[in-house]
Amino acid sequence: MYRSHNCGELNASHINTEVTLAGWVQKSRDKGFMNWVDLRDRYGITQLIFDEGRSEKSVFELAKTLGREFVIQVKGTVIEREAKNKNIVTGEIEILVTELNILNASLTPPFTIEDETDGGEDIRMKYRYLDIRRNPVKNSLMFRHKVAMEVRKYLSDLDFCEVETPYLIKSTPEGARDFVVPSRMNEGQFYALPQSPQTFKQLLMVGGMDKYFQIVKCFRDEDLRADRQPEFTQIDCEMAFVEQEDILNVFEGLTRHLLKEIKGIEVDKFPRITYEYAMKTYGNDKPDIRFGMEFGELNQFAQHKDFPVFNAAELVVGIAVPGVGNYTRKEIDGLIDWVKRPQVGASVMVYVKCNEDGTYKSSVDKFYDQDDLSAWAKTTGAQPGDMIFVLSGPADKTRTQLSALRMELATRLGLRNPAEFAPLWVVDFPLLEFDEESGRYHAMHHPFTSPKPEDMHLLETNPGKVRANAYDMVLNGNEIGGGSIRIHDKATQQLMFKYLGFTEEEAKAQFGFLMDAFQFGAPPHGGLAFGLDRLVAILGGQETIRDFIAFPKNNSGRDVMIDAPSTIDESQLKELHIKLVLS
Repeated sequence: MYRSHNCGELNASHINTEVTLAGWVQKSRDKGFMNWVDLRDRYGITQLIFDEGRSEKSVFELAKTLGREFVIQVKGTVIEREAKNKNIVTGEIEILVTELNILNASLTPPFTIEDETDGGEDIRMKYRYLDIRRNPVKNSLMFRHKVAMEVRKYLSDLDFCEVETPYLIKSTPEGARDFVVPSRMNEGQFYALPQSPQTFKQLLMVGGMDKYFQIVKCFRDEDLRADRQPEFTQIDCEMAFVEQEDILNVFEGLTRHLLKEIKGIEVDKFPRITYEYAMKTYGNDKPDIRFGMEFGELNQFAQHKDFPVFNAAELVVGIAVPGVGNYTRKEIDGLIDWVKRPQVGASVMVYVKCNEDGTYKSSVDKFYDQDDLSAWAKTTGAQPGDMIFVLSGPADKTRTQLSALRMELATRLGLRNPAEFAPLWVVDFPLLEFDEESGRYHAMHHPFTSPKPEDMHLLETNPGKVRANAYDMVLNGNEIGGGSIRIHDKATQQLMFKYLGFTEEEAKAQFGFLMDAFQFGAPPHGGLAFGLDRLVAILGGQETIRDFIAFPKNNSGRDVMIDAPSTIDESQLKELHIKLVLS
């Protein structure tokens, strides 16, 4: 065998034990008559010692040839270390080497394999297999494994059954673009890679598998934003004979279990807010509630004065930022420039300083007196020493802009503590959202989401007001999971397709298999999918998901390590009956 122990296992209790270790050379320190080598594997580091007076000459001389990342095997005796290292488990011992085998030499790595490396992100992604040897990445992957195992344990203990669903499926027009796969055996036809296993998990409910889950790859061919991947992993779940409350309780329980087992944190029952409340209070449907700065709508106090910007606005809304009443004019101007950036798009920002003596100083003192500004402070919850920032304009756009400012200020002020966890449920989403470009309604979640029964009558008269039996779980300002109660009868599903603009023929062509299944006794059912990559990153205290994925893509959707995507051979194209037409 190549090793009797791993490099993180030995301690003082093993002194005088004969051992065999194998791993990579982390570094070596040649003092002439003595040579120390740090040997590393996945489990830790053990110091080796080659002593001119105690080691065989051939072994001693061979040790001098070792370079970084050489793969070696050693045999020797565990001895007490003179200069102990309390920072590592093996810091009390070292191995007096009697036999050294070089299993594989290594080129000099393009960056140092250290916790703090000199390699930039591009070079580390190109040599990802080397980056994985570094503790931050290795530990992130092991952390992901631990989370996945706890998920499987929790769900299996509740009688969920893990079932695999196909990767080669039928393309559908809803949602993001599909990745498509040509079929060699069916000329001119294509599979799609699943954006989620949505229809298959519903079919599993029809099949009587009343508690399903799967940790599954999903694929979306969409324009990438920061920290998005074209392939991602979901914890996909579905249950039959349940209502919304049943699902929320199960998966709130799963999240509580993960926080306790992974982070050692006990969390009380998650708060629940409606989509409408989230948008009015925080400006987005995934609010970070680790801090305040809730919105205060100021129309009744700010309009009908002599300030035309506010008078012309659909919405005037502000936030109170704690403890920044002493901001300088330069700091305020910097924030005004920040909200005017194209990424945010505000045109004007008004500020009010809440002085310690209870008075107010604002950028619009010409138009508003102290009583007006006091009403603003009361509405936004501002205290002496705070600053109120106010935006105005179209309601939806302005809320989005103020939400961006709220998050930016929270980040600058250190209010987004990664060691603090604030989960909540957002419920009662709109069933449909109107798309200006296509001129029709689209499903906010997907076309199988059930409407609230009490809102069904609005489908004819006011479809935008129909609420969905849908819910999202939010953690620290990130949507980590979402789902809904599904439509389980053919008539309601046909009605939904109608309001989404499908003709009867289109609906049958795309989803006929599901509609057919609903005629054979489909049970009431619903489910939820967690984004595993995001969930693991948040639990790990990180903003980026890349280090929790073994082989991620870059922001252009490329795998720079294997150079994919790439062209394929002309003979392959011919075999697939494909001719390229390049623009």
